[in-house]
Amino acid sequence: KDEPVLNVDETGWRTNGAKRFLWAFVAARYVVYTVAATRGSEVLIRLLGAVFQGVLCSDRFSAYLKYHSGQAQFCWAHLKRNLLGMVEFTKNSAVERFCRDALAEHARLFRLWHKFRGGQIDRGQLRLRSIPIQKRIFALAERHLDSPHREVRNLATALFEHNERLFTFLDQEGVEPTNNSAERALRTGVQWRKICFGNRSAEGELATARLLTVAESCDLQRLNILAYLSAAIVCHRRHQQ
Repeated sequence: KDEPVLNVDETGWRTNGAKRFLWAFVAARYVVYTVAATRGSEVLIRLLGAVFQGVLCSDRFSAYLKYHSGQAQFCWAHLKRNLLGMVEFTKNSAVERFCRDALAEHARLFRLWHKFRGGQIDRGQLRLRSIPIQKRIFALAERHLDSPHREVRNLATALFEHNERLFTFLDQEGVEPTNNSAERALRTGVQWRKICFGNRSAEGELATARLLTVAESCDLQRLNILAYLSAAIVCHRRHQQ
């Protein structure tokens, strides 16, 4: 709860066939998992407290909107997937034009970001050169707020209402424009779910969360997972930390 930046995501899980959700909270040096019966904001309150002071990076799922009114970064990869999905299935030229225009601005923004990441420009240049892109995205969203097409209207509303939460990464150190770190953290859990089909008890849920927490945190810190677990068991048996 004291981290300056957190990436959060969740995926489906099962315990004795009952629906559960596996959550991943990714910090700079560690990952924390929990298995919960809900996908709601109460999980965020339990893990992060009533108010989170840092930057919360996530998709636009309602639980995050309900919980966090502070600084946030919404995932551009999710937006891109939404736009590409609309382009693929639409037969309407107006919808396709909106998506193509939005995707073009997305590409320009990420070209700038990659230049910054590659050391070709500094943060000041990143901010300055992104201003025209931000203005065009905002104007595009505003023009389509009353679109007769529901998908366009919903996405335009998201771009318009949450405009500030799309560009936090331009100013804040340690904030990425996507939520890929949380999605990668969940991948191990998803692979495990395919093999074991979830848990059979509350104790199993706790074991899953703790083992994933240790494994992914060790991986993030480039520690040998087996060596760490072996040392932890030895210390436990000797009543040591």
